Parts: sequence; C-alpha cells; structure tokens
Amino acid sequence: MGKKDLQGDQNDDAKVEAVLELLRKQAPLTVKQEKFCNKACVERFLLAKGDNVKKAAKHLRACLSWRESIGTDNLIADEFSAELVEGVAFVAGHDEESRPVLIFRIKQDYQKFHSQKLFTRLLVFTLEVAIQTMPKSVEQLVLLFDASFFRSASAFMNLLLATLKIVAEYYPGRLYKAFVIDPPSLFAYLWKGVKPFVELSTVTMMVSSLDFEESLEFNDFSNYPRTSSLRFDPSSLKSTAKIGSCSSSRFSFTVSHHFDSLKPWYLSLTDTSASKVGPTSPSPLGPALISPLNARSFSFASPAARTPRGSINGGGNSTRHTRKSLFPSTPLPQRTAGSDSSRISHPRTPRPSFLQSPAMFFRKEGHVSRTDKSRESFMPFLKFYRRPYDEMIYRSKMRPPLGGLISIVSPHLRRRHVSVSQRF
Repeated sequence: MGKKDLQGDQNDDAKVEAVLELLRKQAPLTVKQEKFCNKACVERFLLAKGDNVKKAAKHLRACLSWRESIGTDNLIADEFSAELVEGVAFVAGHDEESRPVLIFRIKQDYQKFHSQKLFTRLLVFTLEVAIQTMPKSVEQLVLLFDASFFRSASAFMNLLLATLKIVAEYYPGRLYKAFVIDPPSLFAYLWKGVKPFVELSTVTMMVSSLDFEESLEFNDFSNYPRTSSLRFDPSSLKSTAKIGSCSSSRFSFTVSHHFDSLKPWYLSLTDTSASKVGPTSPSPLGPALISPLNARSFSFASPAARTPRGSINGGGNSTRHTRKSLFPSTPLPQRTAGSDSSRISHPRTPRPSFLQSPAMFFRKEGHVSRTDKSRESFMPFLKFYRRPYDEMIYRSKMRPPLGGLISIVSPHLRRRHVSVSQRF
C-alpha cells in the first residue's frame, strides 16, 4: 500500500508540473500568478477536469485571464463601504470543520442601482476574504443565500445562477454546500427546471427559516448586547401586578413568565371572564363559552338558534336534539316512534386494509425525504444565519491589501504617530 500511495503522489506531482509547463509555454506567469497557481490550486483544476492535463491548463489559463480582467489584485474594502455597513455580503464565521461560512443578504433593488460587474467584484472580494481566513488544511467554504428580501423568483434565480457559475468556473472544488433560505414562492418550480443544467446543483439546497423557530438549543445572543436587549425580560418591569391573563368577551390575553420565550404573549379563544356572551343560565351543555353561535348577532340567526337552549320542543327533555344540531340553519323534523323500525340499513364502506398503497412494498425503512435531509444539513449553520452582523468583526478578518488603508497601517505605527505629535 505504501508503494502505491507513493506512486500516486508522484503521478499527481507530474501532472501538476505538466499543467504549469503548458501555462508557461503559452505566456510567462507573473509573481502573483505563480503564487496563485500553487499545487493545491492546480490539483483542484485537475480534479474538475477529470485529471486531463490539457483541459486543466486551458481552464486555469482562462481563470487567470478572468481574474486579471476583474482586477482581483486591486480589490480593497474601501470600494464596498456601503455594502460593509449594511452587511450585504460577509463572512459570518467558521463551522466545526473550520470552513468559512459566507452570508449574502442582497435586496432585490440592489441590481437596479448597481451593475453586474460591481456585484461580481463584491462576490469575488467576499470569496477572497473567506479564502484568506481558511486554515492550511481547509479548502472548502459554505454559502448562505438569504432570499427573504426578494419578491420576484426570476430575479433571485438570475442572481443565484450567476453566483454559482462564478464559483464553479473560477473557484472549482471550493464550494462545500450552498443553502437558499426563504426563497420566493415560485422559485421551487423554476429551480426544478434549471437544476439539471447547473453544475453545483447537487450541493445546493432550499430551506425555510420557519422550520427552525422552535430550535433554541444554542444561546449565542448573550454575547451580543444589541440583540440581547430585545429579548423579553420580566425582571425589567417595575411591577408584576399587571402581568397575567387578561380576558374579554372574545379572547383571553396571557403573558408568559419564561425567559426563553420568543413570544411571551399568546391569545386564547376560551373566555375566562365573568361576563359571558349568550345565555348565562345553567345548561346541560356546561358553562357558556365563546362559540360562533353565541358570539354572533342573533338578529340573522335561524329560529332554532334564537330559541334558548333547553326550550326546543318543550323543556329540558330535548337535550339529545340540541346536541345533535348545535348549529342548525333550519328547524329539523321531530323523530317519531316508528322511524327506527322503518330505517333502511345501507351497507357500510369497508375500512381500508393495512396495505395503504403498493408503494409500501418499495419504501425503505431508513428512507429520509429531501426536505428532512436539507433541514439536518442546515442545522450546523443555523447559528450563523441568526447571528447579528457586526462590521468591525468582519473587518478584523480581512488581511492586507483586502482590508484597505485601515488594515495596512498597523496599530503600533498609529500609536507612534500619536506620541510624536504630542511632543510638539
């Protein structure tokens, strides 16, 4: 096994050198291009082209030309100051495998006021920042697209396809998983038709944030005072005499005392107050509760509905009739003694057997639906999606020259400049 592994490594090194030789024959590489075309980069292009040396060299040359046209060497944070303030695209952190997690929260009106080239530069800038934060043993990243700001499914589809195309062609082997969160209603149908033609469709999943409202396993909000102040805190109230249930003739309003409740209030349609709507006299049906019968106006009700309970057909012996026709629209005929003898017994529909469908024979025991699989895959990245954006934390992850002038000037030089100026 050791000899085979050694021979495999030698073959990989030979293919990498062959790709680099083809690149140098076409045109000499600059210093920055030589730094970009390291062994790991060439191996990713070879893997994307099935270990074909000529195709990998052609693909890598096209990538170098594209990077030169975009101007990746001249990208700095000062160009995207407005995007950094709003948190349009940023690196939220790293997962358990040290993969960077990128979040895109682009609004639908962004493409109206910005060109496609500017969006491409913003995407490349965010990808380059994420690659800079990667450890040496990590080569992949995770993308989270927050599509809740889009109303048009086609507009978001154009944005998503452009992003996935750039990542697939010019960053091969970099994408681990991509999640589309809360897309427009028609996006699922468009994605179903386009999916066979998208290269990275196998690692792209759609999830809904509503499926994770009850998942409160993590408590990262305490580290962020801006969001922790928005949580409900009963201790901050001066008096707790007013906290509790408040009822009216239609609903009941109750405040919860739990700290982990995102919605500390809830409504109930059960009336707990002393004032009831409808008859308040004792009835065999129990206490008078809120219902569509006694909560509505009796002016348009049927004769049977306007008649008080227990008085139909004389006295309280008609409890059986009242229970069977709780919301009658017209008075029902009375039952006669001979009605039971003249009843015609119709054959009942047979109950379904335990074999609900022939598909039961082909269903696997451990079968997991695609939706459940997407939810399980998104769970490790839910905390990054809910974590609030902080511009200073994101800027601290940028290294020169991407960080701009702020990151180029080191802190000790700034302190020295202040000390010299204070002398005079």
